[in-house]
Amino acid sequence: MAIAKAERLMNLALCLLGARRPLSKRELRDSIEAYVEAARPDRGVAARSEKGAAGSDDSFNRMFERDKDDLRELGLVIETVENLDGEVGYLARRDSNRLPPITLDAEEAAALGLAAKVWQQARLAGAASGALQKLRAAGLPEEVDPYEGHAALEPRIPVHEAAFEPLMLACRDRRPVLFDYRKASAAHPEPRHVEPWALECWRGHWYLAGFDRGRGAERVFRLSRITGKVRSRGTGFTAPVPDVVTVRETVAGWAGETADRSALIRLRSGAGYPLRAKAAKVRELGDGWDELEIPYGHGLDAWLVEFGPDVVVVEPAELRADVVDRLRAVAKG
Repeated sequence: MAIAKAERLMNLALCLLGARRPLSKRELRDSIEAYVEAARPDRGVAARSEKGAAGSDDSFNRMFERDKDDLRELGLVIETVENLDGEVGYLARRDSNRLPPITLDAEEAAALGLAAKVWQQARLAGAASGALQKLRAAGLPEEVDPYEGHAALEPRIPVHEAAFEPLMLACRDRRPVLFDYRKASAAHPEPRHVEPWALECWRGHWYLAGFDRGRGAERVFRLSRITGKVRSRGTGFTAPVPDVVTVRETVAGWAGETADRSALIRLRSGAGYPLRAKAAKVRELGDGWDELEIPYGHGLDAWLVEFGPDVVVVEPAELRADVVDRLRAVAKG
């Protein structure tokens, strides 16, 4: 089995860093398993010929030169030293490859600590905690407490949806996904093939913005309405990714947050407190009902449906018709 390149580079770096004197190509070839395999001539008659031996040397030399260049590109300082006999050796001195100490002031350390606490309820908690431990090991002063002075501040971003992690990775890797999604007005989920762009939390709910291949347009999905598993489907995006993905603005527009019109609804007394908080005017009608004037924007019909029989739309007529259609769709399901 071929040894992975990353393992080969790591072994070469450790050899060069651990050596007290410059090591020649011959010494490195005999010390690193991957080079031993590369330098080994092929079996058979050709292996015993000079041509076979020369071929194995060429293979090793090419591999070593590529690896040496790759390590230098990664930042490792490799010195080339020639001894008295004219033999060339290689050495990576520790003092030349030591990272400078990490210096963070109290505010920077506190910001990192709070960032780690944000994800304490998600599966990223382990990675965040490990990052802080690595900073400590790299020189973050022990007297700098990331949480000191912020004990009363408990930032949390709850992530309960199973779809969060696979979608986060898909956004990072630019990988299309397939999942089943149930709209607020539908009784059954439908498959969606999406090129994911960004995840964002808005008012306690996570949303995904991306390009819906089936609809041929940008869409925003609420993660709590994704059912089943998120599956990878294909590679590469077919639509350009916007420089700025406005998830919150899109969701806010759907929820009527950017509305420039008003709707008149009747709301059962003692119900629908989120609607009451948005109301510009409230008037008691008696018989257990109130009349509210609320902002009207795209998506308000889907929100009103969630209140079921506690809400009756008075005007405008198109909003009333949209709510009725959604309720009928749910009843048929």
